[in-house]
Amino acid sequence: MSRKTTPAMSQEEMVSQAKEGLQTGVSKSVKHESAEKHVTGEAIYIDDRPEFPNQLHVYALTSPYPHAKITHIDTAPCYEVEGVEFVLTAKDVPGELDIGPVLAGDPLLALDEVSFVGQPVIAVAADSLDNARKGAAAAIVEYEELPAALDVETSLAQKLFVTDSHTQKRGDSDSAIASSPHILEGALHIGGQEHFYLETQASSVVPTEDGGVIVYCSTQNPTEVQKLVGSVLNTPMHKVLVDMRRMGGGFGGKETQAASPACIAAIIAVKTKQPVKMRLPRREDMIMTGKRHPFYNQYRVGFDDTGRIEGIDIVVSGNAGYSPDLSRSIVDRAMFHSDNAYFLNNATVTGHCVKTHTASNTAYRGFGGPQGMMTIEHIMDDIACKLGKDPLEVRKRNYYSDDGRDETHYFQKVEDNLILEMTEDLEQDCDYQKRRAEIQAFNEQSPILKKGIALTPVKFGISFTATFLNQAGALVTVYTDGSICLNHGGTEMGQGLNTKVAQIVAETFSVDVNTIQITATNTEKVPNTSPTAASSGTDLNGKAAQNAALTIKARMIEFARAHFNVSEIDIIFSNGIVTAGDKAVMTFADFAELCWFNQISLASTGFYRTPKIFYDHQKARGRPFYYFAYGVSCSEIIVDTLTGEYRVLRADILHDVGAALNPAIDIGQVEGGFIQGMGWLTTEELVWNEAGALATSGPATYKIPAVNDVPDIFNVRLVENRANPEDTVFHSKAVGEPPFMLAISVWCALKDAIVSVSENGDIPYLAAPATPEQVYQAIKRVRGKPPIFKDEERREAENVSK
Repeated sequence: MSRKTTPAMSQEEMVSQAKEGLQTGVSKSVKHESAEKHVTGEAIYIDDRPEFPNQLHVYALTSPYPHAKITHIDTAPCYEVEGVEFVLTAKDVPGELDIGPVLAGDPLLALDEVSFVGQPVIAVAADSLDNARKGAAAAIVEYEELPAALDVETSLAQKLFVTDSHTQKRGDSDSAIASSPHILEGALHIGGQEHFYLETQASSVVPTEDGGVIVYCSTQNPTEVQKLVGSVLNTPMHKVLVDMRRMGGGFGGKETQAASPACIAAIIAVKTKQPVKMRLPRREDMIMTGKRHPFYNQYRVGFDDTGRIEGIDIVVSGNAGYSPDLSRSIVDRAMFHSDNAYFLNNATVTGHCVKTHTASNTAYRGFGGPQGMMTIEHIMDDIACKLGKDPLEVRKRNYYSDDGRDETHYFQKVEDNLILEMTEDLEQDCDYQKRRAEIQAFNEQSPILKKGIALTPVKFGISFTATFLNQAGALVTVYTDGSICLNHGGTEMGQGLNTKVAQIVAETFSVDVNTIQITATNTEKVPNTSPTAASSGTDLNGKAAQNAALTIKARMIEFARAHFNVSEIDIIFSNGIVTAGDKAVMTFADFAELCWFNQISLASTGFYRTPKIFYDHQKARGRPFYYFAYGVSCSEIIVDTLTGEYRVLRADILHDVGAALNPAIDIGQVEGGFIQGMGWLTTEELVWNEAGALATSGPATYKIPAVNDVPDIFNVRLVENRANPEDTVFHSKAVGEPPFMLAISVWCALKDAIVSVSENGDIPYLAAPATPEQVYQAIKRVRGKPPIFKDEERREAENVSK
């Protein structure tokens, strides 16, 4: 029973092939498994799926008020619109109305009250999206307006929170600050960020014959969608199948908030017994879904004459929006990362989840870590400005070190600390000191254009802060022709997760990665999965897939040992060839078929859970992270002081990914993360009007980085020959989120340029995002008055810029 489709190789050819070595396993720059499909448009997303003849499309009517009682709903006019088949209200939901991912507070549709502009009130299903929109517009909904909390500082003063606050404390910060030679205090506003994934929230649902549903959903969390769809339908999870092949971007926005369209479409599909699709148009997606949490952070810090921090008190207040969503965990991570790479011996860090009547903010790349790091980096710059020192000198002075300064304010040891070594490497490689001197000379002779430079670190903890989520499963099947089918619980959103996991399985069996087919993430194949988030996708799912492959390989080895009467060490898998001492040499395909003929199981599940991690919320101490990933970046910018406009001239990055699984993909993640972070800190400004409506609700008003925003010189290197000391998959490190925070160097470089125009040594205040308007205002503040120029044309230019 031969199933070979290629000509048989001679034994000499097989031996030669085995000696060549695997070319597509780990550490190789294998191209993304869907790269060609992406660029040709052949990749299938939810909206690309063939439509059924009787498929319905859904549009949601949303609240025009930030806070109001619903006094009357009349859906009868909706049915007068051509093509309208069904109108869903909160009272029509057969099961649970609330779809809060952790804590309650997120009704699928508003019942008696609306809590933000854009909250869905009814959902209309029609034969086309246009008819569904017309049908929704025909509904009559009456409201009674209620007082709305739209400002995080006001809500904070009124102690309006969605969850309990939390405090981490090490030493006596009050006494340490009071006895310090220098004290600074202040606050920092940090803006949110729209996910702006290319594919908006989308779900397509097909009813099944047994009262269940198949849900094709663009989600980072298939199991959560499965659970919530079952909940709103009042049906067991086993009647809900969620299938997710790929997303057109997620960035955290599809971790929890993909559930709403899926649940609405599922209810309508069951009630009408027709296939239903709900894809949000861009504007609706932006007003209905949450963003990165804006933060308002306050601080008080004491330090000595060298700039070393002696005591610090930080309060981080995340704008949660109207409901908890994931805000508790996000604010926790902001607290965990309030130290970034710096030892805080006497520290108090407090976190608040503040309630406002806006869309419930949610996960975003970095998950609160970036907002936490911003405050300490702001402080480092302020200390340097106060003491007249180079900010890099102050940063290095406060780094974690192995002389007793190696424990965080939540009592986790900082092991394998690479940050000083990496800083000194990049400092020399990018000629930081020489360029700083050149920039100072440039600024002294340039009255209008000013340059700035900053070199900043990143220390980012890897693991879900909700410990139970640190688990994953996988299913690996070897077929008799040697091909392999791989399924795991992670989701592919363009980041290359599937490619890396396939490389891991290829390396384990020592076969070419092209023999492996990764299928859609499917809740029937791998159940009870965790979301693809927290930079854990490869760490968890890669390890689970490796364990499954090792189980199959162990069975194959045991069979070969008995069948060929050789020792275990004589059985070698190499480059698609299996040798059993001097008894046999065969292709992996032939060996798989031989195992099947001898009734050896060639399929296995795999499971992995992260060891060692824990965190006691009551005691505010533990080891919440399995390890830390490190990075350093140096950015140089130039600013027009008349307008606040600027350009990033150069960025140099050195990043730690342990033993890289795929250097090309890892570098791409570093580049993309840095640019996305740069957008958050410079151009991506979210604006709400006085009525609580999002004014920046499309690409015409919300500016993400474009090609011409990329630094003119952009150098990225990975740390070489530094395997992760922890037992991660092939000793690699996560790379999804840590690079995002490398962009803080751009924001700090802008502050450095502003310092150069300060006439009285004033410390500049620059909120994030540092739009040209914000930069211009910061320049005016440190100058104390508008600049005066002899040239009348320059005066006129300044007047115009005002």
